[in-house]
Amino acid sequence: MIIEDLSTVPHFGFGLMRLPVLDADDKTRIDYGQLNHMVDAFLDAGFTYFDTAYPYHGGWSERAVKECLVKRHDRESFLLADKMPAWSLKQPGDVERIFAEQLERTGAGFFDFYLLHSVESQWYPVYTEYGCWEWAQRMKDQGLIRHFGFSYHDGPELLDRVLTEHPEVEFVQLQLNYLDWENPVVRSRENYEVCRRHGVYVTVMEPVKGGTLAELPEAQHELLQAVRPGASDASWAIRFALDRPDMLVVLSGMSDEAQMADNLATVRSLEPFSEAERDAIAEVTRQLLDKPTIGCTACRYCVDVCPMQIEIPELFRAMNAATLYGNGMPARPLQAGHLRQPRPRERLHRLWRLRCELPAAPAHPRPARTGSRGVRR
Repeated sequence: MIIEDLSTVPHFGFGLMRLPVLDADDKTRIDYGQLNHMVDAFLDAGFTYFDTAYPYHGGWSERAVKECLVKRHDRESFLLADKMPAWSLKQPGDVERIFAEQLERTGAGFFDFYLLHSVESQWYPVYTEYGCWEWAQRMKDQGLIRHFGFSYHDGPELLDRVLTEHPEVEFVQLQLNYLDWENPVVRSRENYEVCRRHGVYVTVMEPVKGGTLAELPEAQHELLQAVRPGASDASWAIRFALDRPDMLVVLSGMSDEAQMADNLATVRSLEPFSEAERDAIAEVTRQLLDKPTIGCTACRYCVDVCPMQIEIPELFRAMNAATLYGNGMPARPLQAGHLRQPRPRERLHRLWRLRCELPAAPAHPRPARTGSRGVRR
């Protein structure tokens, strides 16, 4: 699909990072049947943007694109985004090899949007060393990439530098939600403002912060209900992300049909925030930030590189649930797909027992930084 004006892209996107699975302990066993229904519902609602990446679901997210989207729908009926992973670039030719593998996995023929994945201080030199910026322009010339950008996890200073050095970039994917808007670590607002100054579009990831904002503690949930009765917690987060100028797409990593239905209901009848709603969001943010939770979005990148394959996001999720909810779960029914785990402290105890049963990790000397990229070999 050729897009002359990016502002015409429907502003809600389907993130293919947390897909429904047949086995909770095996993220590669994607539930194609349920995903087919979700893809169809998304397209039927008039939305077209799908976002995947090389490491999602151990590579099986890209394969699911082929089975559930490409094989079942006309190629010009949807927009597909994929990403180049710097951490997989080890030798000359890897950029071309990975890109060819992505084209084969997805069967898409070309990518409407293509990103350098997670540009930050560690990976920016890698993308530069491997010539990824120039390579992307060659792929655009060949019609294999239609629009080029990058996802970002760092501060506004580096972002300003990258966009200054690479004016060819059309869009940037940022972590943006109401809890991180003024977060001094994530710095969502500052990064967003840098993008606006450079005149590039913003794609939003983590609008519900890995599910954290989809199932609030009772006190914060009731605060929002008093202002907008019946609205889901997730709907507030989606509306906050969409309530900004220069948004290309707000991505939601939906894991089941219930989440899809709730989000589609929100974006179909989208309304701007009232002053009362803005005040409510500000108060919920203040209350949540008063609690010492761990800012994990369950991206699972840490698990992929952990030598013991420890379920780090599950540990963090259990700890956060224990902090937010105490010794029990919320009294109100949980939304499908969110916080399915048993009582938080019970889960912590299970994980601790598992940790105690594991052999001690071998002690390795810390490798020295070598090479021009400053990457640990």
